[in-house]
This record gives sequence, C-alpha cells and structure tokens, in this order.
Amino acid sequence: MKKHGVLNRDISIALSKLGHTDRIVVADCGLPIPDHVTCVDLSLKPGVPNFLDVLSVMLQEMAVEKFTLAEEIKVKNQPLQEALWRQEIPVDYVTHEKFKKLTNEAKVIIRTGENTPYANVILHAGVIFS
Repeated sequence: MKKHGVLNRDISIALSKLGHTDRIVVADCGLPIPDHVTCVDLSLKPGVPNFLDVLSVMLQEMAVEKFTLAEEIKVKNQPLQEALWRQEIPVDYVTHEKFKKLTNEAKVIIRTGENTPYANVILHAGVIFS
C-alpha cells in the first residue's frame, strides 16, 4: 500500500503521465465535464471534499507553472480568488465560457464537492528543473 502522496489511484496515474504544459482541472460540483475527458469524481456531498483541500494536495504533488481562472471569480468568489493568489502562481483569466471550452484540453478533471461559484482552476504543469 502506498504510504505518501495521493492515495487515489486515478489521480496518481494522471499525475505520473503529465508533461510540461499538460493541464489538470480541479472543479466544483457544477462544472460540466466534457464526455471525452477523464473525470475523477471525489464529490461526496455538498462541500465535501472542498476545493481548497483538493487543490492543496495537487500543489504538493505537481509542478504548476500557471493557473487559469474564470474572470467571474473576481466578483462572485473573492475569498477563493484571494486564497489562490496566496499560492504565488501566475494567473491567467478568461471568461467562464472560454474556461469551459479549455476544459476540453485537460488530461483529467477532478470534481470536488465544492458548491461555491466559480471554484474551478486549470493547473498548467510545469517542470521540476530549470
């Protein structure tokens, strides 16, 4: 049995397959999931697990060079936006409609139980060397 890191086998596999600039989405429970993109659904009930807990684990496990967020988070979910800024990772903003289109390019979408507006982020894989 694995002792450290992500215990979820589907997330662990997805992380091990990532290359530079590949994308993983951490999503709230309402984001539409494209049929062709693998979804790892962690949601148990509204709010569980929450977005920030899942994101925290992802940031421990992968090199992230950039976030993509929906522009609407600035007005509709300022507390979450501020929490993301504290990560000190560069952020690109797009409209929520564009964000949903970008999810088509994700390797995997991790669905949380988060039930606050625009609690979605695209994580762009970085590299572990310079």
